[in-house]
Amino acid sequence: MSEVITEYRNENTKDIDILPTIDIVKKMNDEDKLVALVVEDASEEIAQAIDLIAKQFLKGGRLFYFGAGTSGRLGILDASECPPTFSVAPDMVQGIIAGGDKAIRTSVEGAEDDFEAGKKDASVLNENDVAVVISASGNPKYLLGVLEKADEIGCKTIGITCNSKGRVAEEAGLVICVEVGPEVIAGSSRLKAGTAQKMILNMLSTGSMIKIGKTYENFMIDLQPVNEKLKDRAIRIVAQIAGVQHSEALATLLKCNWEIKTAIVSIITGLDIEASRIELKKHGGVLRKIIRTKLAV
Repeated sequence: MSEVITEYRNENTKDIDILPTIDIVKKMNDEDKLVALVVEDASEEIAQAIDLIAKQFLKGGRLFYFGAGTSGRLGILDASECPPTFSVAPDMVQGIIAGGDKAIRTSVEGAEDDFEAGKKDASVLNENDVAVVISASGNPKYLLGVLEKADEIGCKTIGITCNSKGRVAEEAGLVICVEVGPEVIAGSSRLKAGTAQKMILNMLSTGSMIKIGKTYENFMIDLQPVNEKLKDRAIRIVAQIAGVQHSEALATLLKCNWEIKTAIVSIITGLDIEASRIELKKHGGVLRKIIRTKLAV
């Protein structure tokens, strides 16, 4: 077994059980401040991962997160946010946790040690997909099973780990290693390690969606306006990008069933709703291409 850095004892928090509450909070906050700096050190690898995922998306590939425990739950959380944020199909980004759906809420003992279960769960992959395995320690046999199956079918793999000496760092095709150091509570990798993983997953999904045209500038132009808050946001987005009053933005959105990009194209080009949809399809759904073309005329 390789050295497990995540199990080390933190010398800065040995007295945490006898500290006043405010000092417990400060100690935890001081440790958390280190996380963003360590993630920053992995910027190059994160950028490479984003480009890889975007490239596979454009081939019709999907993004899969695999993890055990906290890591698996974080993957499921990130995946579940993609359809409402970017209007992608639910199967485009998926999270799979060792032990199955029961493990989302309840610890399933031994699940992370099941190599064959990892291979079986990875049978959903194909050669156009990207498999991201997430682990603080970098050693779960479940994830090694995922990586072996992915390699067998030619699926691209990315490892997110907090242990450069773990097996994931050896086996994954692209490795994002963020060694955040010992946790406030020894071995509790839901803390700094979990925070680092969450930050990286935010970057992978958001960055890859940006690269395939799911945003315009920093606007969420593919969101699904399914409630009043999001409908208000949709109106503001259309009004700001198209340069019109909120009333015109709302009227156009109502005509096109709240399709933000369709509404924007219709306003800036003068095309009717169906013609605007066709124009978007012709440009691969990338709004910036249409706006650039319009401005060049």
